[in-house]
Amino acid sequence: MHLLADAAENYGVAAELEVASGSPLATILAHADFMNADLLVLGARGNNFLRHLLLGSTASRLLRKASRHPVLVVKQPPHEAYRRLMIPVDFSPASVRAIQAGRLVAPGADLVLLHAYEAPFEGKLVYAGVADDVIDRYRVAARDDAVQRMRQLAGTAGLASGEYTPLVMHGDPSQHTVAQEQELDCDLIVMGKHGVHVAEELLLGSVTKHVLAESQSDVLIVCGG
Repeated sequence: MHLLADAAENYGVAAELEVASGSPLATILAHADFMNADLLVLGARGNNFLRHLLLGSTASRLLRKASRHPVLVVKQPPHEAYRRLMIPVDFSPASVRAIQAGRLVAPGADLVLLHAYEAPFEGKLVYAGVADDVIDRYRVAARDDAVQRMRQLAGTAGLASGEYTPLVMHGDPSQHTVAQEQELDCDLIVMGKHGVHVAEELLLGSVTKHVLAESQSDVLIVCGG
């Protein structure tokens, strides 16, 4: 109650306190639907949050199950508006939603769009002993295709040239996202969640889960679609 009443501590946000009984996950989602919430905000603290994710806590299940509401996982103390956003993209509609949500949450921030690629069947080619120069040609072709698709994606999301920084990098998207977040001093990572089906929930266990666990900045998970 003290936090809600103190304008200096709640940064001018008009807040209300509501106490409800029942299953935390079901109650949170039901109330969010009832009030047509634009955003769910979760606080995360160090290793406890990672452990909770691994154990399938309410926070983890909320991130997987929230189908209508973006979820902001806050990992840093608030000190100023977001300045630079890292948005990993895979050229899907979920990537478009992530870009648009990032612009809404932080309209004045710099945008960095990151795509990590590999040549088609690259792992199998390496395993089969295909010559390095042949694989390199496939990688160059894959990179050129990714650069073109990055431009198309930005246009679809309403971004003009110069309104974002494109990064097209070879390798693992999880590793590149965390590394570039720190290298470029990003303070928010925005990730699109593809859907609500069981198979798509596994995405939270791969790239998204790694970024949630290893990144230093806040993470916005954009649901829907």
